[in-house]
Amino acid sequence: MASVWILPCASVFATLAVVLAVLLLLCLVWDVFDKRSPKFHAINRFPGPPVLPLVGTAYHTRGLDAAKTFDAFRHYTHLHGGSYRLWLNSGTFVLNVTRCQELEPFLSGVRNTEKSLLYRFLHPFIGVGLLNSGGEKWLQRRRILTPAFHFNILHGFHRTFCEETEKLAALIDNAEQPDGPGDIELQSMMSQFTLNTICETSMGVKLDTMDGAVAYREGIYKVGEMMLIRAVRPWLYFDWTYGVLGYARKLRRLLKPLHQFTSGIINQRRQLFQQGMLDDLAAGADERDTYSTSFDGKKRYAMLDTLLAAELRGLIDDKGIREEVDTFTFEGHDTTSAALTFIFLTLAWEQEVQERLYQELRQLHDEKSVRDGHFLANDLGSLKYFDRVIKECFRLWPPVPFISRSVTEEITLPDGRTIPKDCIAALHIFDLHRDPVQFPDPERFDPERFLPENVATRNPYAYVPFSAGQRNCIGQKYALLEVKTAVAYLVLRYRVLPVTERSEIRFIADLVLRASTPLRVRFERRSD
Repeated sequence: MASVWILPCASVFATLAVVLAVLLLLCLVWDVFDKRSPKFHAINRFPGPPVLPLVGTAYHTRGLDAAKTFDAFRHYTHLHGGSYRLWLNSGTFVLNVTRCQELEPFLSGVRNTEKSLLYRFLHPFIGVGLLNSGGEKWLQRRRILTPAFHFNILHGFHRTFCEETEKLAALIDNAEQPDGPGDIELQSMMSQFTLNTICETSMGVKLDTMDGAVAYREGIYKVGEMMLIRAVRPWLYFDWTYGVLGYARKLRRLLKPLHQFTSGIINQRRQLFQQGMLDDLAAGADERDTYSTSFDGKKRYAMLDTLLAAELRGLIDDKGIREEVDTFTFEGHDTTSAALTFIFLTLAWEQEVQERLYQELRQLHDEKSVRDGHFLANDLGSLKYFDRVIKECFRLWPPVPFISRSVTEEITLPDGRTIPKDCIAALHIFDLHRDPVQFPDPERFDPERFLPENVATRNPYAYVPFSAGQRNCIGQKYALLEVKTAVAYLVLRYRVLPVTERSEIRFIADLVLRASTPLRVRFERRSD
């Protein structure tokens, strides 16, 4: 009886083996012809890892965790001396852009401004809002939101930045130990501070009236891990494989508390709007009047109010409001939190820089007879050395180390090479800011790089912490004012001392610049 079963089984296995062999042969033949395409010949003029049959260069991040993935991108930039290519097939290939020559065409004009398919992975999280939409939808959203970042509004936000900075200082004081200042874990403390400010300024809601803030901050990190897993595994680019392997279900579970949190923000502000407590917005008052805000904070309006008013005029629907609130709650707090974390770390490492900055702040403080420790928004702009220090921190530690574009029109570079249509252009700002041609000795912290005479010698696209061109960051002035307000107040109040050394930091690939371990400093109260 056994022999009766063995023969059919052997026949089935033999047939399957033949089918698989034929399929493999067909794939290999297709791969050969695919590599004869104009796209491959164009992209192959850029250096990169060896392209293997069928798998291309997909092996270069296979099995790597977030920290090793970050290191791999830095390794290949150093190995190839600049921008380099990755290849799977003519439908999925990447140019990792790390130098100005290849970057400039994406930021200097109106072509090739569409975000790449990698941003599609963010759709379940933040929808298709200002960050990742394109075409007419992006243009309409930009027009709606631009007034929300008017000069007068930012001055109104400044009062909130001051108040939240004082709360941050109170948290630092409470961490003090009997024998001296305690270690401060920067990521969580700065994240709490920036989430407070984005909720009160842009959303018009105080965080102490909301549930779920802690779950939101923690959930952001887990969602970032999920995005990375998909971005470095090309087989997960297809929605069906992402779902079959269980990732989609896990992502939905992670996103539920995040969306509940932002829905609560919208509902609370919408209730005020419907109750007529924001009458001048609903009536379509002139923007200059609507957003004029006195320093004492008696009249404060938020980006969410602008969206609610636009909904009333039929310019955006409820789904659109959710998209922008999800986008700005995430982007507006996480990126600024990363910026502050690395600014305070850098000041702790660079004691001479910190002392010079303190002396500049103290001089203006005494000249202006500042009583509450806060400068006016206009005063912050007059501090030249302070400005150079912040810029150099953004150069070394760009909060968003990576953005991506889709090549919708072929690009011809000055050296004759072409970036073919349908290429994914990964713009690595972290590496761009370390180009030794533009920034000699790039790992050295040197604020004098941003003296006017030194800036004039560089390519204008060598330094782009907020991107540039048509799709630059709409909130960059907001972020800079928030950062400068917090740093000025805390440096006048404390001496920042190192705990975590620069050599100890292990970065991870994520949506914003992060480290794999806690980053700590000490804030020692000044006596003078």
